[in-house]
Amino acid sequence: MASLQTSSPVFSSPSRRSSSNRTINAAIHVRKLPRVRFADLKPTTKLVLEGLQLKEQVLKHENTDLYGNNHSAAAAAAPTASTTQLYALLEAVADRVEMHANIGEQRNNWNALLLSSVNMITLSASLMAGVNAAAGTSVLALNISSAILFSAATGMLLIMNKIQPSQLAEEQRNATRLFRQLQSEIETVFALRDPTEKDVKETMEKVLALDKAYPLPLLGAMLEKFPKKFEPAVWWPRNVVQSQNPRKPKSQMGNNVNGWSEELESEMREIIQVVKNKDIEDYERLGSLALKTNKILAVSGPVLTGIAAVGSAFVGHGSATAAVAAVAAGSLASAVNAFQHGGQVGMVFEMYRNCAGFFNRLEDSIEATLGEQDWEKRENGVVFAMKVAMRLGRSLEQLRELASKSALYRLNGEPIDEFGCKLF
Repeated sequence: MASLQTSSPVFSSPSRRSSSNRTINAAIHVRKLPRVRFADLKPTTKLVLEGLQLKEQVLKHENTDLYGNNHSAAAAAAPTASTTQLYALLEAVADRVEMHANIGEQRNNWNALLLSSVNMITLSASLMAGVNAAAGTSVLALNISSAILFSAATGMLLIMNKIQPSQLAEEQRNATRLFRQLQSEIETVFALRDPTEKDVKETMEKVLALDKAYPLPLLGAMLEKFPKKFEPAVWWPRNVVQSQNPRKPKSQMGNNVNGWSEELESEMREIIQVVKNKDIEDYERLGSLALKTNKILAVSGPVLTGIAAVGSAFVGHGSATAAVAAVAAGSLASAVNAFQHGGQVGMVFEMYRNCAGFFNRLEDSIEATLGEQDWEKRENGVVFAMKVAMRLGRSLEQLRELASKSALYRLNGEPIDEFGCKLF
């Protein structure tokens, strides 16, 4: 009841109000909680602020290194002038590979399409001349048609024999292979070491030599298809290195310096003699034979179609000789064209020319290396011997056996009975 009275102080007396107040004070008195004392945050706040300031200074220093005056890392990563130039040459070489491959495929199509077209024209004209002769009377339409077709075949053969499409296609195939080889050499330089100015200069000379040896255009720059004399192809800069430094005495050189020794030098010289006396001589003989055969066939085809064109104009005028000449000459012309362009005699000649050039380049490479008297400045002897062996399709042991055999035959005054190359 005391609680009810205190809840209604309006209807209570003054005495009761004082009593109620005391009661209320006693009722709402709350025991004091213990005072909580927080630790001093100033040292922690100071450490946090110092850490933030230190982090800001580090970031500012890094930004200064990246974007300010400190360019040491960027300068170290920047490519040298020689590297940039060699990359530009690599792009040019890759573009030439694509161009020669595309043009080689196009010229190979020329050979197939022109050969089939000429033979069809020649056989059709021969058939017309034969039908006209069998009729017993001159049919003007057949005379004119056969004469025009034989004349067209003669003109097309003159163009084909002048440009030799099969030989052009072989030139582009060789150029594609050699440019790919040069591309691999440049990539090897990047993989092994940093390029130098000497690498750039040598690569530029090789590219220009290949452009000269295998030109892309036909007019004005086409290679002579019927030279007076067989000559091997040359697609490399012919500059034999001759050292100006005299060779050190044998006592100072040692038995093996940079992979070279007196024995290895003698073996390389014997290899040169074998390549000269056997391989180069044999391919020059075969190349000369292919050149003569191609010349005879190139003249025979147009002459036969020309004779057929003249004979077809007189068919049906009571002359059996004209009919025989037209039909026989047209048939022979088709056979000659099939043998020359179908058998790709021009391509065979170019193949022999390229093979002879391959051996000449090997000879120049060995002579240029041996011309450097200082063994330390040469290419490593073991690596060089391995390259020569691979080019000849032999192992290192077979290369040494060939050199020993050549030396033995030379001492006996007899020509060696073995070719140097087993690859082709």
